[in-house]
Amino acid sequence: MPHEHHGHSHAHLDPTSGDRRVAVAIWANGILTVAQIAGGLFAGSLALIADALHNFSDMAALVIAFAARKIARRPADKRMTFGYGRIETVAALVNYTTLIAIGLYLIYEGGSRLINPPEVQGWTVVIIAGLALGVDALTALMTYSMQKGSQNIRALFLHNLSDALASVAVIIGGTLIILYDLRWVDPAITICIALYVLYLAFAEIGTPIRTLMLGSPPEIDGGDVVARLRSSSGVVDVHHVHLWQMEENSPALDAHIVVNSVEWDRLEALKSRLKAGLADEFGIRHSTLEFEQCGVCDKAAPLFGHDSRPTNSEVHGN
Repeated sequence: MPHEHHGHSHAHLDPTSGDRRVAVAIWANGILTVAQIAGGLFAGSLALIADALHNFSDMAALVIAFAARKIARRPADKRMTFGYGRIETVAALVNYTTLIAIGLYLIYEGGSRLINPPEVQGWTVVIIAGLALGVDALTALMTYSMQKGSQNIRALFLHNLSDALASVAVIIGGTLIILYDLRWVDPAITICIALYVLYLAFAEIGTPIRTLMLGSPPEIDGGDVVARLRSSSGVVDVHHVHLWQMEENSPALDAHIVVNSVEWDRLEALKSRLKAGLADEFGIRHSTLEFEQCGVCDKAAPLFGHDSRPTNSEVHGN
C-alpha cells in the first residue's frame, strides 16, 4: 500500500531572539528574591515572603524556560526522531505545577497567621514591594512579546504578571498597616495572592497536559477533518485517524484512506489534493496518509485511534 510521509516547513522568528532578555530577567529576579526574603524576615511580613517565594518560582521558571528553549533547537536524531521541541511543553507543565504547589503552601501559612497576626514593619514592606513591582513589571514586559507563540514562555509570562499583581497587593497591605495597624491584612493578602496564583495555574495547565497526552489541537475539530477527507472525490471512507501536536503550533495527522478502484491508479494526484486541503483549511502540514482499496480494508476498523482488538498471535498466546 502506498505510504507517504509529507515534510513540512513553518515560518518562525529567529529562535534565538529573546534569549538575552530571559537571561537578564533571571539575574534580576534572583537578586530581588534575596532582597525580598531578607526584608520579609526583618519586617515580619508573610506577604512579602510569599511574594519572594513567588518571585523565586519566577526565577526557577526563567531558568527552566531558558534551558528548554536551548534544548528545543536541537535537530531530530535517531534517539529523538520527532526532535526536542516538546521539551518546552514539559517546561510549561513543570512551571504550572510549581505555581500550584506554592499557592497551596501560601494558603496554609496565611491561614495560620490570620488567626494570630504578628507585628509587621509597614514601611519596609512598602519599600521592598515597590522595588519588586518594578522588576516584576519589567520582566513581564520583556516576556510579553515572546509568549504569544509558546506555551513555555506563556507560562513564564503568567508567572511574571501574577508576581507584579502580587507586589501591588503587598504595597496596599503595607500601606494599610502603616495607616491603621491592620496586621491581619498581611496574611489576608497572602491568601488572596495564593488564590490568584492557583487560578492562573489551573486555567493554563490543561494545555501542556493535552499536548503531552497526544490530544488533538484544541483549535482543530477532528470531526471536521474527517468530514473534509470523506468529502473529497475518490475517497470512500477514512479510519485509524490520529490527530495530534508534535509540538506547539505543529499539528500532525495520521490516517488510513479508503479509495475506489478508479482512483487507485492515480493515487499521487489524490494524495497531493488531500494534503493541500489539510494544509489550507486546518494548517496541518505534516500528514501521513496510508491508502487502501475499497473492499480490501477492514470494515470494523475504528474511526479514531488504532485497532485494540487482539491479533491472532495474541489470541493463541504466541
